[in-house]
Amino acid sequence: MIVTSPKMLSQVVREFRYKDKLSQTDISKQAGIKQATISVFENTPESTKIETLFKILTALELELVVQPRPTSTKQAQKQNQIAEPTAIYNSDDGEIW
Repeated sequence: MIVTSPKMLSQVVREFRYKDKLSQTDISKQAGIKQATISVFENTPESTKIETLFKILTALELELVVQPRPTSTKQAQKQNQIAEPTAIYNSDDGEIW
């Protein structure tokens, strides 16, 4: 899934949480942060620290993939078919490869 804003990211993360039938409290316990912090991320993600984002992603067993934005519609369609990342961050050990 391509995410281009903090709000989109929080919505996608919330959808994964719902899919896994997990509450904000469940995730907060796994991530070692307050339930209110999960709520703030889901409702106003622009103010969330990067460290907090990765704690939430780790608790949900999600990862963040970063890739260049396409410069044209044709390139965007091609990229959506290929979806080959340029860097992957492994939140378990902090390694980028």
